[in-house]
Amino acid sequence: MGGLFGVVSKQDCVFDLFFGTDYHSHLGTRRGGMAVWGENGFDRAIHNIENSPFRTKFDKDIGEMKGTLGIGCISDSEPQPLIVRSHLGNFAITTVGRINNAAELIDICFKKGHSHFLEMSGGDVNPTELVASLITQKETIVEGIRYAQKLIDGSMTMLILTPEGMYAARDRLGRTPVVIGRKDGAYCASFESFAYLNLGYTHYKDLGPAEIVYLTSESCETVSEPQEEMRICTFLWVYYGYTTSNYEGVNVEVMRNRCGAKLAQRDKGLISPDIVAGVPDSGTAHAVGYANESGVSFGRPFIKYTPTWPRSFMPTIQSQRSLIAKMKLIAIDQLIRDKSLLLIDDSIVRGTQLRETTEFLYQSGAKGVHIRTACPPLMYGCKYLNFSRSKSELDLITRRTILKREGSEEEAAKKLHLYADPNTPEYKGMVDDICKELNFTSLSFQRLDDMIESVGLPACKLCTYCWTGRE
Repeated sequence: MGGLFGVVSKQDCVFDLFFGTDYHSHLGTRRGGMAVWGENGFDRAIHNIENSPFRTKFDKDIGEMKGTLGIGCISDSEPQPLIVRSHLGNFAITTVGRINNAAELIDICFKKGHSHFLEMSGGDVNPTELVASLITQKETIVEGIRYAQKLIDGSMTMLILTPEGMYAARDRLGRTPVVIGRKDGAYCASFESFAYLNLGYTHYKDLGPAEIVYLTSESCETVSEPQEEMRICTFLWVYYGYTTSNYEGVNVEVMRNRCGAKLAQRDKGLISPDIVAGVPDSGTAHAVGYANESGVSFGRPFIKYTPTWPRSFMPTIQSQRSLIAKMKLIAIDQLIRDKSLLLIDDSIVRGTQLRETTEFLYQSGAKGVHIRTACPPLMYGCKYLNFSRSKSELDLITRRTILKREGSEEEAAKKLHLYADPNTPEYKGMVDDICKELNFTSLSFQRLDDMIESVGLPACKLCTYCWTGRE
């Protein structure tokens, strides 16, 4: 996915920018970047962070960069922030989101007189560069942001840094968050609400959907009002968000505890495991909630080896991803051998890693592995955020299973709504087939209504597209 952080301060901001950006490292695995404005104009650093944490790659830069205004990002894809020279003046820009209609927007830019775009490897245009070109078609930055948000099919949250201040803009339907922090002589804008707390900032406000604010060291001014309609990504609570984060006032850890408790309530009287455990790290809080509700002991039968795997290194090749996932986990024999385990994961996407984790537990002596997931079966690829690297919806184990059961893609498509409904025989058959294929003792997915209740926001405010296909 990706994360972003920005600072406007009366003092040098590089220290705050460095650590505030670093606190978003869980959201991306490919590139990190920082851009600052100081006495010598814009200065920028971008590094590949696939094999090393953000902090180690940028340690030298923070000793050399100086400035009172800055933006930073963790990205799963394109290099950014970018520095742009335009009729609106010089500015730096960083974005989080996804553009589905890039080809159409590039054509619009060419027709409006834009001469060229730089190609990235693979022939794609940098989405952040495309956003910048849309913005510069208008007479002001605010007008340009509104114009870009209107045209983009997908979502786009952004920070734009000028020599005088910073614009922070949440995407049109608020699928990703932007929160503002404040301390004496400085304001910051952040994807994650916890990223500024240890830097001395206190919470100032959450931006609403489509809201644009202009920040200086002394003020935060709303320059484009928020809209009512919102579709914030529910998966932020289930998986992506860090446990100390709050989105729309709802803490991630608290939501996951409630989510686990809901799973336990559905299981009451059906199974009697010896230990409840979570797949580290995102499954752990769900498992704590399940254990507290069920009375079954919480345990950690395997531990993620963090000294050399401190962050999520995710190769593009599936076989390598599976190997890395396996290498991270170290078993504790005494908590596994001859035990019946109930294991909670945030979701099942392809099923490959969870199947190997289950086999790993059987090889370590487990007599049973019951799997529970913290969300419903994933039925659709996300259209709004760079949620996964799947090239096709048939990468999803649910869709492959449905295709096998129905025999053709046409028939499978007709019945998707039945397979998404936990009260139908189609749903039960799909779950049973997945359970057998992945060699689980039993399998249950979280219900959509229970997941939404665990979040605590109205269903109309949440994006649940990947489970329902409804926008």
